[in-house]
Amino acid sequence: MSDNHLHEKNSVIDLEKDSTSRDGVSVIIPGDKHGWLSHPLARSLLSWGVEERGEHRSSSREERMDTQYYKIFFVWFSMNFNILSFSTGTLGPIAFELGLRDSCLVILFFNLLACALPAYLNTWGPRTGMRQMIQSRYSFGYFGIIIPAALNLIGLCGFNILNGILGGQALASVSSNMSWDVGIVIIFIIALLISFMGYRVLNWYERVAWFPVLIAFLVALGVGGKNLYNAQPAAPATAPGIFGFAAVIAGFVISYSAMASDFTMYYTPTVSRSKIFWYAYLGYIVPIVSLECLGAAAVLASYTVPSWNAGYGTAGDIGGLLEAMLSPVGNFGKFLTVLLSLSVTGNISCTLYSMCFNFQVMVPAMSRVPRYVFSIIGTVIALPLSIVGAHKFYAALTNFLSLLGYWASAYGAILLVEHHYFRKGDFSTYDHSIWNVPGRLPWGAAAITAVILSFALIIPCMSQLWYEGPIGMTSGDIGFEVAFPLAGLLYFPLRKLELRYQNTQY
Repeated sequence: MSDNHLHEKNSVIDLEKDSTSRDGVSVIIPGDKHGWLSHPLARSLLSWGVEERGEHRSSSREERMDTQYYKIFFVWFSMNFNILSFSTGTLGPIAFELGLRDSCLVILFFNLLACALPAYLNTWGPRTGMRQMIQSRYSFGYFGIIIPAALNLIGLCGFNILNGILGGQALASVSSNMSWDVGIVIIFIIALLISFMGYRVLNWYERVAWFPVLIAFLVALGVGGKNLYNAQPAAPATAPGIFGFAAVIAGFVISYSAMASDFTMYYTPTVSRSKIFWYAYLGYIVPIVSLECLGAAAVLASYTVPSWNAGYGTAGDIGGLLEAMLSPVGNFGKFLTVLLSLSVTGNISCTLYSMCFNFQVMVPAMSRVPRYVFSIIGTVIALPLSIVGAHKFYAALTNFLSLLGYWASAYGAILLVEHHYFRKGDFSTYDHSIWNVPGRLPWGAAAITAVILSFALIIPCMSQLWYEGPIGMTSGDIGFEVAFPLAGLLYFPLRKLELRYQNTQY
């Protein structure tokens, strides 16, 4: 038996001694040596079905027996079938002065392109049994991955802030006695409860959460659809407008690459990769494209519909706009607005779930802390920031989503080059016994250097409200388009150099 196989076997045996399996989902019990689960409350949480497993990989095939592959479609569908997707679409006309046709074309084309990367990385989870950031250690190294994990943690927290603001605004719009702040608190409490339970409850919730949202949007279209044809004529589209909006669209979806396999690691290793890809890809494309186009149409029509314009207001109140669109059906419309406000909980809860693993990767000593503790920490961080930022939503949304696309594109390119060139697309080259052994993982210097060097060209290609590079000033923001090929190309020689000096093949 080879050393690698021996390490793998021993790892599996050690892990299985301290684990229980429930419906194909493993729950790691670190034992008294960590001290966390000796408390009766902690053991009660496990018996109630709360998932404790954090960054630890799912080692044995007995732990990876989930065959309900369609669930990944509903995870991504419900995460994106919400008012954040709707509000992102409004940026085309509001922030980049695009007409409805041009906005929808940018939404369609760039989503078709950008959704492919996270959908593909979803297929790695069943093969490796690892969380996304743990997989990334095989390119970025044990310590090098701390930087992407920190960036991803900031991005995930930012998404929760944006979702919390939108949900709170929508919830407050149905009652004159409720402030945005109270609405935001309610949204976060609900999302925390879902995330706290873990994988099984998340999957159940995401399978049903989309349906009432669909009803609400269908009613909105039924009573207000005729107004969507009254959009004001727009000026001809410009390159800066098109590429600026494209950067927002790409940042919205490419950032899912850094959490892709978090939700597929429990699937059977033999599942068809094309099946997982298409389930995930459609889970992104269908809700994002449809709701972003609806958002662009609705905000343009608001200029000609007085009630919509009043609901939207000068502060860009998306919740108020949706409540105005549903107002013709009276109290039922208010009820549907509440459902729309709750649509963001599906995204926040899944994001809190992934944030847990990023905390543990960023500070490896935290791997001893049960996963659900970090759901609470993530909520404590995002909740006050949502309240503070509620009145600066559009500026935050535009800048935040664009910035996400830069680093996420570079990150994805490095993973692909490592897997397809250096590992020849062979998942057996990912030695599972070394996932947390710093000396046997890559140094990560090649990956980090490739990302840093790529920003030498990304920065001149940026076009943000707070900075315009000399290239971006003319062409519009093409930072994410540059980041992907440039980081990948830089990684080739740097990784070869790293392998030359590191005393290991991988």
